[in-house]
Amino acid sequence: MTTTQTIEFTDNKAALAKPDHFITIEVNIEAVISSWKQSLYSFEWLDQDGQIKSMQDLSETEQEKRQAVENQIKNTEALEKPVLGIGMIDNIEIGSGRATLLTLASKGHKTLPVHIPKSCESDFKEFLAEV
Repeated sequence: MTTTQTIEFTDNKAALAKPDHFITIEVNIEAVISSWKQSLYSFEWLDQDGQIKSMQDLSETEQEKRQAVENQIKNTEALEKPVLGIGMIDNIEIGSGRATLLTLASKGHKTLPVHIPKSCESDFKEFLAEV
C-alpha cells in the first residue's frame, strides 16, 4: 500500500481560482466517508452497507474515473486534492475529487489533504486527522 505521505498532491483548480476562499486541511478519511454516506450521491460509490464498491460494481463512468486515479498512483503522478463542503443536512459533500478520495480509501489510506471553504473551517473539526 502506498501512503498519502508517498503521494504528491496538487492544489485543486477550484481552490486555485479562489485562493482566499479555501484552506487546506488533513482529514480522517473514515470520518469523511461516514458523513458522506448521507449524501444523495453516495450510492454511486457506496453499497447498501456503506462500503466502497468494487471496481466492477461501479457504473462505467465511475469505473473510468477510478481507473484514472489508479493509473496516476501507479505512474506516481500527483493527485489533485479533493474539495469538500458541508451539505444541506450538515453532512460532508465532495464537491470535486470524489474518485481520488474514495480510491485512496479503498486502498487503505487513513488521511488525506483536502480543500474546504474557509467559512466551513469550524464544521470540519470532527473530521480532522490526528497528527
